[in-house]
Amino acid sequence: MQPQIILLKEGTEASQGRSQIISNINACQAIVDCVRTTLGPRGMDKLIVDNGGKATISNDGATIMKLLDVVHPAAKTLVDIAKSQDAEVGDGTTSVVLLAGEFLKQLKPFVEEGVHSQVIIRSVRKTAQLATKYINEIAVKTNKDDETENRSSLEKCAATAMSSKLINQQRDFFSKMVVDAVMLLDHLLPLNMIGIKKVPGGALEDTLLISGVAFKKTFSYAGFEMQPKQYTSPKIALLNIELELKAERENAEIRLESVEEYQKVVDAEWTILYEKLEKLHKSGAKVVLSKLPIGDVATQYFADRDMFCAGRVPDEDLKRTMKACGGSILTTVADLNDSVLGTCENFDERQIGGDRFNIFTGCPQAKTCTIIIRGGAEQFMEETERSLHDAIMIVRRAMKNDAVVAGGGAIEMELSKHLREISRAIPGKEQMLISAIARALEIVPRQLSDNAGFDSTNILNKLRQKHAQGHKWIGVDIMNEDVADNMEQCVWEPSLVKINALNAAAEATCLILSVDETIKNPKSGGEGPPAMGGMGGMGRGRGRPF
Repeated sequence: MQPQIILLKEGTEASQGRSQIISNINACQAIVDCVRTTLGPRGMDKLIVDNGGKATISNDGATIMKLLDVVHPAAKTLVDIAKSQDAEVGDGTTSVVLLAGEFLKQLKPFVEEGVHSQVIIRSVRKTAQLATKYINEIAVKTNKDDETENRSSLEKCAATAMSSKLINQQRDFFSKMVVDAVMLLDHLLPLNMIGIKKVPGGALEDTLLISGVAFKKTFSYAGFEMQPKQYTSPKIALLNIELELKAERENAEIRLESVEEYQKVVDAEWTILYEKLEKLHKSGAKVVLSKLPIGDVATQYFADRDMFCAGRVPDEDLKRTMKACGGSILTTVADLNDSVLGTCENFDERQIGGDRFNIFTGCPQAKTCTIIIRGGAEQFMEETERSLHDAIMIVRRAMKNDAVVAGGGAIEMELSKHLREISRAIPGKEQMLISAIARALEIVPRQLSDNAGFDSTNILNKLRQKHAQGHKWIGVDIMNEDVADNMEQCVWEPSLVKINALNAAAEATCLILSVDETIKNPKSGGEGPPAMGGMGGMGRGRGRPF
C-alpha cells in the first residue's frame, strides 16, 4: 500500500484531460446561446435585471456580456473578447462571440476523437492569417478625395451599425448626425470630445446635435435669474477657483484680542473675494465657468454687472468648453488677458425637456460636439446612447481605415468558400480542421436568417451556390427573405471590424483549447473545511477566493 500523498489543500477541485476541454467548450456554448438571438436587423433584445433591480434593455453584445455575471473561468474569455472588440472597434461584439462559439463547436468532434489540441490550435492560427489576408485583398477602397462620396460611404457604415439596434427605424436621421459629429472632431478623433446628454421626454427625432458644448444648468444661487441668458461673442473665463466666502479661520488658527481685530479678519475675507471678482469683471469676460462652487455673493455681483456665471461645472464639460472655445482653465485670477479667455459666437440658455441647458455654439475651434438624446423611457435612451456609441466608433474606424466589405453574412460566406478551396490543397489533418473552421464561418448568415425567421438551410444553399459562381458580395437580404448583392444594397462594414472579430475569435478559441486542467482553490475564510496540519495561524485564508 502506497501512502496517500496530499499535494493540494483539502477541498481543492481539480479536473483535467480531454473531458475538461470539452466541458469548457460546452460552457462557452451556453454563453453564445445568451447573445445568439441579438444578431442582425431582426435580432431580439435582452432585458437584464441586476441585484439592485435596475433593468437594462440591450441589443449590444458587449453590454449583455458585461451584465451577465459569468462565473465559469473558461467562459469568461468570451466576455473578454466581447469587451476588447467593443473597446477596439465598437461594433461587431455579438458576431465575435458567435464566431468563437461556433469555431469551438465545429472543432469539438476532433477533440473528442483525440486530435491533439496543439494541432488544432496551429490550424486555427493559420486559418485566421489566411482569412485576414483574403479580406485585405478583396476589400473595396472608398474614395477619400471625393467629399460627397466619402461622406455617403461613412453614412452607409453608420446605418449598417445601427440596423440591428432599437433605433433602426430612425437610422437615416441618426447616421447623418453621427457622421456630422465625427466630422467636427480633429484628426485624432478623440471619443471623449463627443458629449452625450440624455433628457427624458420628446420623440427620438428631437435629438439634437450641437456643434459646440452644452451642459445642464448648474446649481444656482440668488441673483442667478437676473443674469442675462444670451450673449453674442462673449469672452469666457474658465476657472478652477472657489468664488465664495470661505471662513479663513478654518485653515489657520488666529488669536484675537479685540473685536476690531476680528473685524479686520472678516474684512480681509471680503476684500480677497471682491478683488477676485473685480479682476474678472475688468478682464471683459461675460461668461464665468468654474469647476468649484460660485457662491451667492459672487452670483449677485455678476448679475449686477450683466455677467453670467456657473459653478460646479463637471470636469469633462469644462475641458470640452476649453477645446471648443479656446482659452485655458485658470487657477488664479492674477493675470487675466485675452490670450487665456475663450470666446464663441453665441451663448444661450435653453429649455430642453425638463432641464435647462447652457449652450455654446459657433465656436472658433470647434473640435467637440454634444448630442442631446431625447426619448421616452430611461432604458430606451440608454440603449440609444449605446447604439450611437457603436455607430460613432464605426465611423471613426471607417475614416481612419478606408476599406469596406459587404455585411449581412456576405464576407463570411466568401471567406468560407475561399478557405474550403485552400484546404483541399493541404495534405494531412490540417485539411479537415481548416474546412471545419470554414464551415463555422457560415454561422453568421445562418443566424441572421434564423433571427429573421427565414428558412436558413434554404438561404445558405442559395448563398453557397452564388459564391461558388463567383458573386462574392452576395449576402442575406433581410427585407425580402432572399439573397442579394449587399455591396449594392449599401450594407457596408469597415474591413477592420471583420478582421478584428476573426482574430479575436481565433485567439479565444486557441486559448480555450489550450487549457486542459482547471484547479479550483477552496474558499478561504470560515466556510470551507479548515486546512489540516499544524501551520499555526497560516492554515486558513491562504486560498484565493475564486
